[in-house]
Amino acid sequence: MKKVSIIVPIYNKENSIKRCVDSILTQEYKNIELILIDDGSTDKSPKICDSYKKKDNRVVVIHKKNAGVSSARNDGIKIATGNYIQFVDADDYITKDSTKILTRSISEKNCGLAITHFYRVVGRNVAKKGAIDEKMILNRVDFAEFMIENPADYYYGVLWNKIFKKEIIDKYDVKMDETLSFCEDFIFNLEYMLHIDKISVNPVPTYYYVKTEGSLIAQGFNISDIVRMKLNVIEYYDNFYKSIYDLKDYKKKKIDIYKFLFSYARDEFTVPLFPGTKKVGLETVPIYANLYSGENIFLDVYFINKLLDRYLKTVALQHGLVLVELKILIYIKYNKSLTYLIEVADFIGCTQFTVFSSLQKLLYKKLVKKQNINGASTYTITNNAADIIKSIDIVVRDFYDLSSKGLKLNERKEYYKFYKNTLKNIKGLLDNTKIE
Repeated sequence: MKKVSIIVPIYNKENSIKRCVDSILTQEYKNIELILIDDGSTDKSPKICDSYKKKDNRVVVIHKKNAGVSSARNDGIKIATGNYIQFVDADDYITKDSTKILTRSISEKNCGLAITHFYRVVGRNVAKKGAIDEKMILNRVDFAEFMIENPADYYYGVLWNKIFKKEIIDKYDVKMDETLSFCEDFIFNLEYMLHIDKISVNPVPTYYYVKTEGSLIAQGFNISDIVRMKLNVIEYYDNFYKSIYDLKDYKKKKIDIYKFLFSYARDEFTVPLFPGTKKVGLETVPIYANLYSGENIFLDVYFINKLLDRYLKTVALQHGLVLVELKILIYIKYNKSLTYLIEVADFIGCTQFTVFSSLQKLLYKKLVKKQNINGASTYTITNNAADIIKSIDIVVRDFYDLSSKGLKLNERKEYYKFYKNTLKNIKGLLDNTKIE
């Protein structure tokens, strides 16, 4: 398991730093190094950082004179010992599977960069944001073609929805420009991308970006102000496209490149009651706090189902499916085929009509095929679903890894033996009462 260094610059963030750090230290991916850079804070932030260092040996704390966020990030990069670099801002927080998803994405087909969607949080409202809605591996030119459509989108410009290779940063001395106070993240990304061939795009949100008064719009900047600042950045942006295009293509794209001056970040806003906007906590599979008290078989089953649904919802998002469609594929995977709608409806816990309509969508996507065998319609999985099946297998592995966490090898063997015997007993009873 490769090590990930997560860098958090901090300046007077006593009100948000605990939420941020807690979200990092409770990651499913455990091989991390958390680097907290206290950039001359004058509030309680330094003490809070030091308290985490005492509690967790994965935490590294640096106290320095105030020099700005770019300087803090550069200092973090210098001391990072991980194979990968992830950035988090102290106002924000990350999903529990953030580092796991990013690390798997960048490892896939040896990519140089991984990028995901994110959640925009404004008050108690949250909305999923991102620019590329399909999971794919892109070369640098193809990714640049997407980016040129809306280069000001936070999706492309920020650091925190991405993961980087430390060896590339070190080899090419990629760092933050400490003389800039605008688009410095974007310039870092552009420079880094000049040195990689493949980019992993994953539409699963892994980051909560919390609206603060520090944003340009919140500070009262108007379009003309932003354009003036962008004039300082356009040279970097223009040179990036000069470097990846041949001269003929660059000339064709010149007008599109300079549209950067007048583009703006559409993901600044999260509007209540709009499609896609939800209350914080309902954007994923919710767990209700009052069910944590007490221990019994009903709660055990509840938590197991909730964990699996969370894992499966991530897979569904990743492959452009809804949860019901994915569960139908799971049913077919473990039963080899689907003939009776009533069986899969019972398995999922929905109506036969929902199963039928979902099957039509899976047929349209060519993930299942329909055959008539002995006068009955039977559905089987096609080769087009191979990547989805792999993702389902990973969910199974993650579930067993999490449920047996902390157990030694011999204890794990006993755990699996006990688990299978328990299921055998339950299935034996239910087999005697099944519907024929």
